[in-house]
This record gives sequence, structure tokens and C-alpha cells, in this order.
Amino acid sequence: MTDEELMQRYRDGDVQAFDDLYARYRGPVYRYIARLLGTGHDIDAVVQDCWFRVIHHRDSWSAAKPLRAWLFRIAHNLAVDVLRSSTRSPVDAVDNVSELPDNRRSIDHWQFIRDCVERLLKLLSELPAAQRNAFLLKEEAGLSLQQIAELSDVGRETVKSRLRYAIGSLRRGLEGCEHA
Repeated sequence: MTDEELMQRYRDGDVQAFDDLYARYRGPVYRYIARLLGTGHDIDAVVQDCWFRVIHHRDSWSAAKPLRAWLFRIAHNLAVDVLRSSTRSPVDAVDNVSELPDNRRSIDHWQFIRDCVERLLKLLSELPAAQRNAFLLKEEAGLSLQQIAELSDVGRETVKSRLRYAIGSLRRGLEGCEHA
């Protein structure tokens, strides 16, 4: 069932449809907000507020627009509000990749991967906000260039440019991590 069909069913009173949407998007929404905010913010509260707004404003969703774009616009706006109200700069949390079980890999190899992941997250946090946002909307949220343009209130070519600069910066910063 498509996202839009689930949302329509939820609007018509089917609570299970909301549960299905939540299960489908809880991870992507959480990761997107976490990457935008970084540490030092109550990410869980922002994610909870995002889902509360989906529930509260479900009747304002238009079936003419993809649900994914609408949902990530809510997440984006909430994260931006938190960042505006904060004087801290975002620093991303790092998952402990070295704890992944794999007896075939050496401890040095896992440390190398962990270092590369830490470097990636640091580089993401250092990107200009517009580039970071475009990159995360594309990679974490899976939005199209047109959807990102609409969400960011800029042209499609501007989004392409932001992505090009973001990817270039990340590639330069990750030199040496290609063989991880």
C-alpha cells in the first residue's frame, strides 16, 4: 500500500494505517532530525513533536503532494525551529560501529571504519546548513530533487548545486576511507 493510501485511510479513521506509516518512517524521520540537530538537543522530543503534528494536522495534508515530502517538511521545520532557538552549533552523534560482531575482521579494521564514520559525521556537521539539509533530504529522506526544491523554497538547479558542493566536500574529507 502506498504512503498516500495509508494516510488517506488514517484520515478516514483507520488507526492501523497510522501505525503502518509510523513503522515505515520512524527510523528515517529520527535519523534526519538527529543529523540536522546533532548532540546537545532533545532529538526524541522533536521526533515526538513531529509525529504529534502529523496526527494533529492530518486533515491539512493534500493527496496531490507526496506524503513523504509533507512529513519531512514537518520534520525539517521543527528541526530548524530548534536550531534557531539554540546558540549551539550541531555536532552529530556517532554510532559505535566497532561493536558490530564480525570475527572475520580485525580490531584495526573496525577502528578504521569507526574513524571514517566519525569523520563523515563531523564533515556533515561542518557543511553549510543549506548543503547539509539538501544532502540529508536526498540521502536520509530519499526525496527527489524537485521535492527538496519545494521543501527548501529554492529552484531545482540550486538544489543540484548544493548537493554537488556537499558531495564534493564530503569526498575530499573522506579521502583514504574508500577501502573501508
